[in-house]
Amino acid sequence: MVKAVVFFDLDGTLLQDDKSLAPETLMALRQLQENAVLPVIATGRNRFEIQYILDQTGIDTLVAANGSYVQVAGRRLFAEVLPQSLIRAVTDYAAALGDPVGWYNEAGFALSAENADTHENYQLLHLTPHVDPQWPAHHEVNFMFVFDRGRDAQLQHAFAQQLSLVRNNPRGLDTMLAGVSKKTGIQRLLADPTLVGVPTYAFGDAANDLPMLQLVDHPVAMGNGSDAAKHTAEFVTTSNMAGGIVNGLAHYQLLG
Repeated sequence: MVKAVVFFDLDGTLLQDDKSLAPETLMALRQLQENAVLPVIATGRNRFEIQYILDQTGIDTLVAANGSYVQVAGRRLFAEVLPQSLIRAVTDYAAALGDPVGWYNEAGFALSAENADTHENYQLLHLTPHVDPQWPAHHEVNFMFVFDRGRDAQLQHAFAQQLSLVRNNPRGLDTMLAGVSKKTGIQRLLADPTLVGVPTYAFGDAANDLPMLQLVDHPVAMGNGSDAAKHTAEFVTTSNMAGGIVNGLAHYQLLG
């Protein structure tokens, strides 16, 4: 019987700045599981990008790609699939602006082109990208990343009826089907009859966390989080580099 569900964003939240897990965070996650509290990763990243985190924590339930992919107990529950025509339209539009696009599913990704921003982005994520313009023709795509600086409104206007875009970092935009967010992915997960009425908590720090924080019973913002995240939160914990996860969980007596 699950006593509570806790959703954790990764970058700037569960992870330290070097993308590692602090030892005390790992201990807290194990304590949650021993206490019949279900920890769930809720991230903008895709499953293949975070396998090392799943291996270290033993967590096997996740809402990935900002709600575009949902996995329960190690099994795929749901995945959005972007239409080929939409993928081509976005890729061509971005190319006209000189912007590369990354295409993703839970197993891998490819790029339409490379530039300085793609190199920087994947170095930070410890990933090795490859350019393959034909990749979307042979793989499901549930999520895209448009490498663009500052044209958020233009891109959203161009695809307002088809896509949701949210800035992930200065280099680019997470790109999902319209209406898809961490909130919608979490709602699919919480539709499980065994989780109906179970108290929900979430930890986040950034723009893509806001729908999740607005949904759960007890939203927690990191001390390093945005003003919007802090204004949405019920509780603001310390930063991801100062024990924010452990302190937040302790505040709600989930580790006792």
